[in-house]
Amino acid sequence: MVAMILLNCSASDDEMETQDPVNEDPVGETDYDITVVLSMFSGTGLSYEVDGNTVIFTTQNLPDHTSPYWPVTNPLYEAYNGSNPSFQINPNTISTQNIVLSIPLNPAEASNKQATGLGPIGISRNGVVFFNQYAGPDQPLTNEINSFDQWLGHPQMTGQYHYHIEPTYLTQEFGEDAFLGVLADGFPVYGPVENGSTITNDDLDAYHGHFSATAEFPDGIYHYHITSEDPYINGNGYFGTPGNISQ
Repeated sequence: MVAMILLNCSASDDEMETQDPVNEDPVGETDYDITVVLSMFSGTGLSYEVDGNTVIFTTQNLPDHTSPYWPVTNPLYEAYNGSNPSFQINPNTISTQNIVLSIPLNPAEASNKQATGLGPIGISRNGVVFFNQYAGPDQPLTNEINSFDQWLGHPQMTGQYHYHIEPTYLTQEFGEDAFLGVLADGFPVYGPVENGSTITNDDLDAYHGHFSATAEFPDGIYHYHITSEDPYINGNGYFGTPGNISQ
């Protein structure tokens, strides 16, 4: 059992420039529109509105599934019953948040790629935010992963529940190849399966995505995939230009 769990998961606005991946697909030449997936977002205390070329999500960030991190009086409280023998509950409790994400409705490749910060980097279709692959500044999830509940999420110190890795409640509900949400740059996030095959990191570029057709975007779109290995959701930063996140 791990003796210490890192819990900071704080925010950071650091940016970086990286080399663009070799990509012969017409990513930068296409006008994308993610309007088609907006109706797929549904969750407690989750709403959105479109303002010009921006979609503004407001979420209370409350998971629609069971967890040992709910207060014991909550109907969704459930003791840990997952498969990790090293599970160690952290001292935090899920609490209502007020997170606003202003995300491009028409995402496009950025000429200067920005690193994802600690804290929210996107939103899943049930209103829970995504975090990146770090427990703290350049600290891998090696220890913290043992505090993930049976649906592979957990709250940080202010009660902000989040997913660093595959949100198995969503992939169980909608399928391992399903649309799962969007990152702050507007590009969609999909599960670990595409066209019947499990996606690995080797199938993806430095930003943990690639260009291909999906059920929602049959003409193709750049999109991220969740995989079972680090960096899980996102790699060397956002492929597009991220919008604003306030909390």
